[in-house]
Amino acid sequence: MLVSLSVANFRSFAKEETFSLVASKRLSGTHDDHLIPIPDSQESVLRCAVLYGANGAGKSNLLKALRYVEMFVLRARGKKSNGTGREPFRFAGENKDPSTFDLQFIAAETLYHFGFSVDDEHVMEEWLAYSAGGRERTLYERTTDANGKVAIEAPGLKSAGQKLEAMVTVGGPPNQSFLATIRATLDREELGEHIRNVLAWFEDIALIGPDEAFGGMGEMLSDNSEFLDFAGKFLRSSSTGVDHLRVDKVTISEDELRSLIPREVYSRIVNDAPDGGIRLQLREGNELWIEPKGDSYRLTIQAAHQCNNGTVVPLEMAEESDGTQRLLNLLPALYFAQNNSGVYFIDEIDRSMHPVLVRKLFEFFLRNCTGDKRQIIVTTHESNLLDLELLRRDEIWFVEKDQSAGTHLYSLTDFKVRKDLQIRKGYLEGRFGGIPFLGDLDALSNEARCE
Repeated sequence: MLVSLSVANFRSFAKEETFSLVASKRLSGTHDDHLIPIPDSQESVLRCAVLYGANGAGKSNLLKALRYVEMFVLRARGKKSNGTGREPFRFAGENKDPSTFDLQFIAAETLYHFGFSVDDEHVMEEWLAYSAGGRERTLYERTTDANGKVAIEAPGLKSAGQKLEAMVTVGGPPNQSFLATIRATLDREELGEHIRNVLAWFEDIALIGPDEAFGGMGEMLSDNSEFLDFAGKFLRSSSTGVDHLRVDKVTISEDELRSLIPREVYSRIVNDAPDGGIRLQLREGNELWIEPKGDSYRLTIQAAHQCNNGTVVPLEMAEESDGTQRLLNLLPALYFAQNNSGVYFIDEIDRSMHPVLVRKLFEFFLRNCTGDKRQIIVTTHESNLLDLELLRRDEIWFVEKDQSAGTHLYSLTDFKVRKDLQIRKGYLEGRFGGIPFLGDLDALSNEARCE
């Protein structure tokens, strides 16, 4: 579970801003089933959070910050000339200051603290620690000097094995994280328990943007009959008109495959297919499955509609409404969260979906995904979630920009709120900020009427 994320000098975050999911002790007795104890601590972490803000306020940049951290941990950067790929705050002139990311998270019953600081070319600092016995214990600290020389001190990795100790001595490229370096170089069993825990946590994060399809949906529906049944029932109960789903899996010829894949990448994809094969997403929503030195398939998701005369009419999912497609792409998060730990961060959960359905999705998660370390974080404009019968005050966050275009984060707990106050009404009236200021638009309307 994500406990906190601090970001500075990244996209719209100018100064350091912290998004904390540590539960407020002042709200004891309020939705206590939303809390999970933090290991080696007297505090708890929240199972969910909702972020509100005007368009352009920076809500999506919080997801993009976490995605950058995920990329930084899991992917090697390659050549030094590739730099670090950071996106500094750009509304204050030329910006050479470092970008900093700092987060705490729970993995394998342990609280970890990871962070790093980067400029355009180098990882200037990187650190990883864990909590035990009421103390934070350092696993490693890494620095890069002005000449690009990497130095690592790793008191917590001495018992992890000789190969990992050797990597500590080598250091790795100056423009990528130590975690990415050892992940790309060593086998899993050579990493040591703590590094494996940390990498597994980042590998399990689900970051879902507003226009993103769930990769491998066709394959998942085809291979997992339980999920196929779950998705069909959810769509049917959501009044989408869909009775059930099915996947049409058709073998395609080499000529058909060539027609679907750009010529310049065909030979590389087919000849270098990994042992597990290759899955490709086509523009119309279909998928290609290329087996290593074997057959190739086209997978098409079909939504079956039950007509009044008893006949069933199948439509390709690409023909369904945007709302139905969006709902289908969110269902894996709900399905897996019922039985598996993980962090699900959904940007603009209300995109193309009815307000009642958005609330039902949230209620389903809170009611059915009740195990340890299952967490959902969403950004939205949907005010129906602003209900203290549904959420705690510390689960409601607002995002707002200042006059210098810098993003600020703050929680509803920063305000004195009566228990009987209608939060939704107060938000729409501007009591908590995080809404667009439409004064100029009103003035434009008045000018139009005068003309």
